[in-house]
Amino acid sequence: MADPARAARLAQRIKVIVAEALRRRVKDPRLEAVTITDSRVTNDLQHATLYYTVLGDPEEQQATRMALESARGVLRAEVGRNITARLTPTLEFVPDEVPVNASHLEELLQKARERDAEVAAIAQGADFAGDADPYRTSEESDDDAR
Repeated sequence: MADPARAARLAQRIKVIVAEALRRRVKDPRLEAVTITDSRVTNDLQHATLYYTVLGDPEEQQATRMALESARGVLRAEVGRNITARLTPTLEFVPDEVPVNASHLEELLQKARERDAEVAAIAQGADFAGDADPYRTSEESDDDAR
């Protein structure tokens, strides 16, 4: 087992190497809009998972997935040439779900803002059901003690 800090450093290095290789070495037009967002390496340094995003419709995303799978060998060879590990880790490409989740959260926050605005509009002309301050103050408790 390797040190987790070493695995994190290697993951960062692999991320940079793969991003550069996609930009310079792989000449597939389907990979022009790919962004490598994160990478993780197992503690035994045998397997690397690379997270990517690509803008476009589902057909373009599927084409990008196929292109990454076909370029996996070239990218792994490039990683093997540029790292100082005994074994070159296998590469797995996973679409990053962070942008999708972020847009979903943004929609939920927008709905919450709209509901807060509705409640504020209803409360604008409302009166208290009882006293304005239903809690005892220190002055009242002094009067009760006498």
